[in-house]
Amino acid sequence: MAATKKPVPKQKLHVRKGDTVMVITGQNIGKTGKVLSAIPKKNRVVVEKVNMIKRHTKPSKALPQGGIIEREAPIHVSNVMLYCTDCKSVTRRSIKIIGDEKVRVCKKCGNNLPEGK
Repeated sequence: MAATKKPVPKQKLHVRKGDTVMVITGQNIGKTGKVLSAIPKKNRVVVEKVNMIKRHTKPSKALPQGGIIEREAPIHVSNVMLYCTDCKSVTRRSIKIIGDEKVRVCKKCGNNLPEGK
Protein backbone atom coordinates (compact mmCIF):
# COMPACT_ATOMS: atom_id res chain seq x y z
CA MET A 1 0.00 0.00 0.00
CA ALA A 2 1.36 3.43 -0.94
CA ALA A 3 2.20 5.85 1.83
CA THR A 4 -0.11 8.84 1.97
CA LYS A 5 1.38 12.29 2.21
CA LYS A 6 0.42 14.19 5.34
CA PRO A 7 -0.75 17.77 4.72
CA VAL A 8 1.52 20.53 5.98
CA PRO A 9 -0.22 22.45 8.80
CA LYS A 10 -1.23 26.00 7.85
CA GLN A 11 0.98 28.48 9.70
CA LYS A 12 0.93 32.23 10.07
CA LEU A 13 3.61 33.70 7.82
CA HIS A 14 5.99 36.45 8.92
CA VAL A 15 5.58 38.25 5.58
CA ARG A 16 2.54 39.58 3.75
CA LYS A 17 1.63 40.39 0.18
CA GLY A 18 3.28 43.68 -0.76
CA ASP A 19 6.21 43.39 1.70
CA THR A 20 9.78 43.89 0.50
CA VAL A 21 11.89 40.82 1.28
CA MET A 22 15.43 39.59 0.67
CA VAL A 23 16.34 35.99 -0.13
CA ILE A 24 18.78 34.69 2.52
CA THR A 25 19.50 31.17 1.16
CA GLY A 26 19.42 29.23 -2.09
CA GLN A 27 20.39 30.06 -5.65
CA ASN A 28 18.86 33.56 -5.51
CA ILE A 29 20.69 34.65 -2.35
CA GLY A 30 20.90 38.43 -1.90
CA LYS A 31 18.06 39.33 -4.29
CA THR A 32 15.33 41.66 -3.03
CA GLY A 33 11.80 41.96 -4.31
CA LYS A 34 8.17 42.51 -3.47
CA VAL A 35 5.96 39.62 -2.31
CA LEU A 36 3.41 39.10 -5.10
CA SER A 37 1.40 36.43 -3.26
CA ALA A 38 1.55 34.32 -0.12
CA ILE A 39 0.53 30.65 0.06
CA PRO A 40 0.11 29.87 3.79
CA LYS A 41 -1.10 26.29 3.22
CA LYS A 42 2.24 25.40 1.62
CA ASN A 43 4.42 27.88 3.62
CA ARG A 44 5.53 29.56 0.39
CA VAL A 45 5.64 33.04 -1.13
CA VAL A 46 6.03 34.30 -4.68
CA VAL A 47 8.61 37.10 -4.88
CA GLU A 48 8.99 39.50 -7.80
CA LYS A 49 11.94 38.63 -10.12
CA VAL A 50 13.10 35.77 -7.85
CA ASN A 51 13.14 32.02 -8.65
CA MET A 52 12.30 32.54 -12.33
CA ILE A 53 11.19 29.46 -14.31
CA LYS A 54 10.42 28.91 -17.98
CA ARG A 55 6.96 27.58 -18.91
CA HIS A 56 6.38 25.99 -22.32
CA THR A 57 2.82 27.01 -23.25
CA LYS A 58 0.56 25.90 -26.06
CA PRO A 59 -1.15 28.53 -28.18
CA SER A 60 -4.53 29.57 -26.77
CA LYS A 61 -7.04 32.38 -27.26
CA ALA A 62 -5.39 34.41 -24.50
CA LEU A 63 -1.91 33.77 -25.92
CA PRO A 64 -2.23 32.89 -29.64
CA GLN A 65 1.54 32.87 -30.14
CA GLY A 66 2.33 30.26 -27.45
CA GLY A 67 6.01 29.63 -26.74
CA ILE A 68 8.27 29.89 -23.71
CA ILE A 69 7.12 32.21 -20.93
CA GLU A 70 9.28 33.20 -17.96
CA ARG A 71 7.53 33.65 -14.60
CA GLU A 72 8.15 33.51 -10.86
CA ALA A 73 7.82 30.24 -8.94
CA PRO A 74 7.02 29.98 -5.20
CA ILE A 75 9.90 29.95 -2.71
CA HIS A 76 9.77 28.63 0.85
CA VAL A 77 9.01 31.32 3.41
CA SER A 78 11.99 30.29 5.58
CA ASN A 79 14.33 31.36 2.76
CA VAL A 80 13.22 35.02 2.88
CA MET A 81 13.47 37.78 5.47
CA LEU A 82 11.80 41.17 5.73
CA TYR A 83 13.87 43.98 4.22
CA CYS A 84 13.71 47.40 5.88
CA THR A 85 14.01 50.16 3.30
CA ASP A 86 15.00 52.72 5.97
CA CYS A 87 18.05 50.93 7.41
CA LYS A 88 18.73 49.02 4.11
CA SER A 89 19.11 45.61 5.77
CA VAL A 90 17.20 42.44 6.57
CA THR A 91 15.40 42.56 9.87
CA ARG A 92 12.90 40.88 12.09
CA ARG A 93 9.69 42.65 12.97
CA SER A 94 8.05 43.45 16.27
CA ILE A 95 4.55 44.64 17.04
CA LYS A 96 3.93 48.02 18.67
CA ILE A 97 0.46 49.02 19.84
CA ILE A 98 -0.35 52.64 18.95
CA GLY A 99 -3.78 53.66 20.11
CA ASP A 100 -6.15 50.87 19.14
CA GLU A 101 -4.16 49.37 16.29
CA LYS A 102 -1.10 47.14 16.02
CA VAL A 103 1.81 48.40 13.89
CA ARG A 104 4.72 46.33 12.57
CA VAL A 105 8.07 47.86 13.55
CA CYS A 106 11.65 47.15 12.41
CA LYS A 107 13.73 45.59 15.21
CA LYS A 108 16.93 47.37 14.10
CA CYS A 109 15.90 50.97 13.47
CA GLY A 110 12.49 51.11 15.22
CA ASN A 111 10.68 52.68 12.24
CA ASN A 112 7.32 51.43 11.02
CA LEU A 113 7.45 48.84 8.27
CA PRO A 114 5.38 49.73 5.23
CA GLU A 115 2.08 47.85 5.21
CA GLY A 116 1.53 45.23 2.54
CA LYS A 117 -1.76 44.99 0.65
